[in-house]
Amino acid sequence: MYNILLPVAYLPLGLLYALSSLLWPLVYYVFRYRVKVVRANIDSCFPDKDKAFRRRLERRYYRHMMDLLAEGIYNLRAPLRKVSARYVFENADILEPYYQANKSVVLMSAHYNNWEYMITSLDSRISHHAVGVGKPLDNKGFGKFITARRARYGTEIVDQTNVRDVMRYYDRWHIPVAYMMLSDQSPSNPHRSLWTTFLGRDTAFLYGAEHFARKYQMPVVIYDVSKQRRGYYSVRFTLLTDKPDSLPEGEITRCYARHLERQIKEHPEYWLWSHRRWKLTREGRIMKDGRIKIIEK
Repeated sequence: MYNILLPVAYLPLGLLYALSSLLWPLVYYVFRYRVKVVRANIDSCFPDKDKAFRRRLERRYYRHMMDLLAEGIYNLRAPLRKVSARYVFENADILEPYYQANKSVVLMSAHYNNWEYMITSLDSRISHHAVGVGKPLDNKGFGKFITARRARYGTEIVDQTNVRDVMRYYDRWHIPVAYMMLSDQSPSNPHRSLWTTFLGRDTAFLYGAEHFARKYQMPVVIYDVSKQRRGYYSVRFTLLTDKPDSLPEGEITRCYARHLERQIKEHPEYWLWSHRRWKLTREGRIMKDGRIKIIEK
């Protein structure tokens, strides 16, 4: 697959956007890619909205999703100066005092608007060493290729199963790191999650960002990605807390969830609705046939 993707990445971004405009109706109306998942998510999160609103939101999401694919392909070879011009940091200077104090930070965000530009460019744009924490792809060969492209400007990509060792290493050697965590993914175990109400639904959240912030006393910063126009984004950093232990257990994650919820409600088409976000109950996992597989504590 990557033997095909890289040559395609050398197409002008304008042409990739033109292809996006042509393809999204096919993906939505003909191939029906994950329409059941998208529709179920949107309908359950916006029950107070009429059907016309929800179907209009679906279409806007598919347009945006195909643009994200175009930008993701372009990002495979995009020069750093081009990425930086399209992905503007408004106030990254709020991280500098922590770097000067030799303190690592946790950067919490979500699959909202473009996140690939952030992964690719972060290390070159802040003083901290940037580490992106994520789930490995099922296809190991493709995953290795994507990781190499994401890391070409210095950002280190770490599998979430190895993040403990990485944090221990950098803490031991007193290297200030910015750990980027997209914390809106569905956890694998309901009993090792933080449960809260999100978009009107009982929702499990990954607890890793808060856990590590407390363990290493790292400031927690949320960054918002706003779409200015097609292909151009601005990033704004907001300090959630620089004293994690001053907040009750779970409050960092709940604050993050409330922050993300406000963002989604403002422009819902920019969130990743095709992800099976609500596949857990407090007892187990919802299978594709609707049965619940109980997961023991």
